[in-house]
Amino acid sequence: MKFKYLFPVFVAILALMTSCNDEKNVTLLDEIQVSSSYVAIPVTGDSETITITAKQDWAVDTAALSKSKVKWLVISKISGNPGETEITFSAPATLNGRSAEVLINCGGVTQKINVIQGLPKVSTATAAEINGSTGIDGKLYQVSGVATKIENTIYGNWYLTDKTGTVYIYGTLDAKGQTKNFASLGIDVGDEVTVEGPRTTYNTTIELVNVTVVKINKSLIKVDSVKNAALPVEGGEFTAYLKYKGQGVSVEIPEDAKSWLSISSIQSTGTKSVIKFKAAANTGGDRSATITFSTTDGSKASSVPTTLSQKGAIIKASIAEFIAAPISDTQYRLSGIISKIDDATSGKIYIRDFSGETYVYKITDFAKKGLKIGDIITIVGKRAAYNGTPQVAGAVLESSLPVTTATIADVLTKPDDTNIYFMVTGEITSVKDPVYGNLYLKNGDSEIYLYGCYSGYGATGDYKKNFLATKGIKVGDKLTVIATKGSYKGVAQLVNGIYFSHESAQ
Repeated sequence: MKFKYLFPVFVAILALMTSCNDEKNVTLLDEIQVSSSYVAIPVTGDSETITITAKQDWAVDTAALSKSKVKWLVISKISGNPGETEITFSAPATLNGRSAEVLINCGGVTQKINVIQGLPKVSTATAAEINGSTGIDGKLYQVSGVATKIENTIYGNWYLTDKTGTVYIYGTLDAKGQTKNFASLGIDVGDEVTVEGPRTTYNTTIELVNVTVVKINKSLIKVDSVKNAALPVEGGEFTAYLKYKGQGVSVEIPEDAKSWLSISSIQSTGTKSVIKFKAAANTGGDRSATITFSTTDGSKASSVPTTLSQKGAIIKASIAEFIAAPISDTQYRLSGIISKIDDATSGKIYIRDFSGETYVYKITDFAKKGLKIGDIITIVGKRAAYNGTPQVAGAVLESSLPVTTATIADVLTKPDDTNIYFMVTGEITSVKDPVYGNLYLKNGDSEIYLYGCYSGYGATGDYKKNFLATKGIKVGDKLTVIATKGSYKGVAQLVNGIYFSHESAQ
């Protein structure tokens, strides 16, 4: 099957031919005439001017341009009165050819102006080249590979893999160049496909957008369905149901999955096979494996992948350990204080413990919890990154401890309670133990003893020691800590202070 859309190229060539003609194209409409119905703008960017001669008021159909998503073209005038009017079409530089149809309505008739900027230039590339540093957003690429995963069968969002890597396809045009009709192409996982489309970057994801399908080479083997593609932590059985036109089926399990995944049975009848796998219990983080099924008819070989996943135990980690971990689907449990809120509606925050700080990209139902800066939270999420910076993705709030801002005078009136936290600010009047940060805080006429000032939430062992010296905190500085109210021999004190911030006296 071949799908190639040559119309835009034809129009572009026609436009360029027209632009080279010294004679002007004058339309034959009585109500409105234009000096040229084709406007050619170079790829380096420029402006071209034509003259409109109208017998009545006229206007550019801006709604049609908006519907066609033409955002690159600037038109100097979009309406006018009877008589002659000059309008200028301008466009910035572009990497690829592009075109737009401008409709001008006048006296019940419509004049079409075809604006062309350059010719389409397609660069043949590998997945690695498209995804790499040499890949350029806006550039038109052609790439061939195998369809390895289809996410959306309406818009045509899927993954194409070659020997160098995988490209994400966001949107696929059908044989008529229309959207939302991916199923009509008949692309299945395992098919060899050649596509053309412009590169773009959405957040951190590199994509080819609204691609044109150049060629489809149907696979000899297809995964018809699977059972238990998402296995529980305790393990279990995964089943793949296959259809093939070749001479039997071979199975390849990745080397790094052979320790926990194995074939338990293979049943073949005619052109169908049922292959069962056994997964062992998982004591680590989330894991997955991509199994490859292959067949041949003697002259042609085809392969098709399928992926199974298994939930793992949630790994409790400090923020420093989380940051050091690789990007993966492994779930981590992190605890700390909310140090900053970027977006309270969606739950974009920073969380900090004794070891460091990281960004959390959205927490489910954050706004409903009424959380604020200083509150102590525990979340579960995946190690991700944005522009190379670590962050928590897919975070779910497990628990929270509210922190109440209070003066020292207020705290002195409260009962002892290890589960109620206060954020207290005061001037350091003296330091009794610089190793563990035992000191006195004063606010107004009230003073209280702070038993321990540590680097952050969760500090243990040596992480509790010498924080004042490390941070350069001294007598006279204004210190803000989070702590509980306790007492020693009947004297009130703040216990196990979590450092939040300080202001130097100098």
